[in-house]
Amino acid sequence: MRNRYYASLIALLAVMSAFAQEKFELFKYGDMDYWVTRKIEESSLIGGNVKYLYELGPEMELDGNNPYVNKGGSPWGNSNVMAKVVGIVKTNTSVYPEKRLNGKCARLETHIESVKVLGLVNITVLASGSMFLGDMKEPITSTKDGEKALNCGVPFTKRPKAIRYDYKVKMSEQKDRIRLTGFSKKSVVKGRDAAIMVCYLQKRTEDADGNIIAKRVGTAAVKYTASSDWKNEATYEIMYGDITGNPNYVPELMALGTGGYHARNSKGESVMIKENGWAGKDETPTHILVQFTSSIGGAFVGSPGNTLWVDNVGLVY
Repeated sequence: MRNRYYASLIALLAVMSAFAQEKFELFKYGDMDYWVTRKIEESSLIGGNVKYLYELGPEMELDGNNPYVNKGGSPWGNSNVMAKVVGIVKTNTSVYPEKRLNGKCARLETHIESVKVLGLVNITVLASGSMFLGDMKEPITSTKDGEKALNCGVPFTKRPKAIRYDYKVKMSEQKDRIRLTGFSKKSVVKGRDAAIMVCYLQKRTEDADGNIIAKRVGTAAVKYTASSDWKNEATYEIMYGDITGNPNYVPELMALGTGGYHARNSKGESVMIKENGWAGKDETPTHILVQFTSSIGGAFVGSPGNTLWVDNVGLVY
């Protein structure tokens, strides 16, 4: 009886010790409480409306149609952009700050954005709300190859146990998604929409031609397919090394090359990251890539109305 008591006590102390040693670190601006507000005036040809774009960063307002560069050391970019196509200034806003408790959170929405000028341009696109570690190069000049404006991932050399955040989801009731690229008719993409989070740790190198080559060091990803109220401190393990044999491996979200992510090389060019293998379990990353998005399926694919709220994003050690 005494031995059983001591064994239970030791197990309890081990659990308490594990919790005591756990450390949670927010990403910079990961509390979602501080935002840059940009005031942009769209071209008079499309109405000359004043629009607002929101970026995670120090609390400030910017007035003027100027390309945005991350402020205050913020590691976050998002899908709010200013575009200038054939001389016409147009904006897209799909990420918003929203009041939550005593601070704010981020709201990511999927919606349809259009710009029509008789004889000049007629573009209708589906835009999902996306927030990621990295930055966006403005202005966007075409809906073609828009991913090349992205610089996904930031330098990072730690080995966290998990990624943790608060979230809420509202799913569209549509049974299928749509594709709207701006240059073709609306088409149906089979399968219900979902909101996703991906977290990749990568060990990157660059070759003489400017190609970015990466080994996948660590992986965490999740797909949300049902509406839910706020879930606090949702925690997802970061799995290291080759995880293709892991029962939690989901190829749709975790396979090498998933997402077709781009990053800026040493020449300032945005190129697709070529993930060509799994790193060893004990390797140290050079970069971390985290993305939240309100729709799955890539650029211009999703269901209008899909919404993902995110707050208090950080890593567990």
